[in-house]
Amino acid sequence: MTQPTTIRRAPAAPDLLDTALMLAAHGIPALPLRAGKVPFGNCPTCTGNVCGGRPNMKTPGPCQCPGVCHAWAAATTDPTVLTSRPWASAWRQAAAVAYHPGGAGLTVVDLDNAAAVAWARATLPATQTVATTRGEHWIYQGAMRSVNAVRPGVDIKSAMAYARWLGPGTGTMTALPDAVRALLVKDPSTARRAPQPLSVPLSGGQGECPHRTSAYLDRGIRMAEQRITEAPGAVHTTVYRTFLAVLSTHGRCGCLTDTHVARLFTAAQAKGETARHCTDAWTNARTTLGL
Repeated sequence: MTQPTTIRRAPAAPDLLDTALMLAAHGIPALPLRAGKVPFGNCPTCTGNVCGGRPNMKTPGPCQCPGVCHAWAAATTDPTVLTSRPWASAWRQAAAVAYHPGGAGLTVVDLDNAAAVAWARATLPATQTVATTRGEHWIYQGAMRSVNAVRPGVDIKSAMAYARWLGPGTGTMTALPDAVRALLVKDPSTARRAPQPLSVPLSGGQGECPHRTSAYLDRGIRMAEQRITEAPGAVHTTVYRTFLAVLSTHGRCGCLTDTHVARLFTAAQAKGETARHCTDAWTNARTTLGL
């Protein structure tokens, strides 16, 4: 008797929906991407965002569309939504899985070429790294505003953006550093203002920092003073960026006192900055960080 022929199938390609469900289970909002790494467009009901949902908003707005219709704003951790009928067609057409870094409390530094990777290795703290087709994704714990082209070959993808999922990568994820936050800051005007007497410095708050030791804070202030004191040039910019770095670390926890701020102002004025500029730079740094 002739034995039936056994048909051996080639291994199936990774299931994109399974990947999305895995991400969702880890609290990472996922969504499908079409070929070309682009999200699915508006459905007929939402064409032209007439529904009020706009991808540049923090949520899809008043739109109640259950489909994957508003780019990063459609990303979800709800497995019921990911497997629902409106999403089924998208998954059948999908070419990749993306995720919303900001929705997971993450920031992706997208390094688009070898030069950008070399810059990151020389400038940024090591963290979890994922290889891409042209460079690397450096992933940090912490969310921030997303901006493209913060420097040649470098994009920041976090809040209100999506990044392609390329696997878990290598290395240990570390906290979002000030060096990355500072990439979004444009240098302030170099126009000099008339000197004014120093009034009471603008305080970042009072009390003991709940997440840092007093020694850590003191060391940070000393490092900030040193950075200003040793600036070889561009003092105006150095002062602003130093104030920004101090506030980004301690401005929200209430540990900065007037004494700490006065030390920074004194270091800046010793380099030739006016009291008025110090006050303006401090205020501008607070405004930039939303303090």
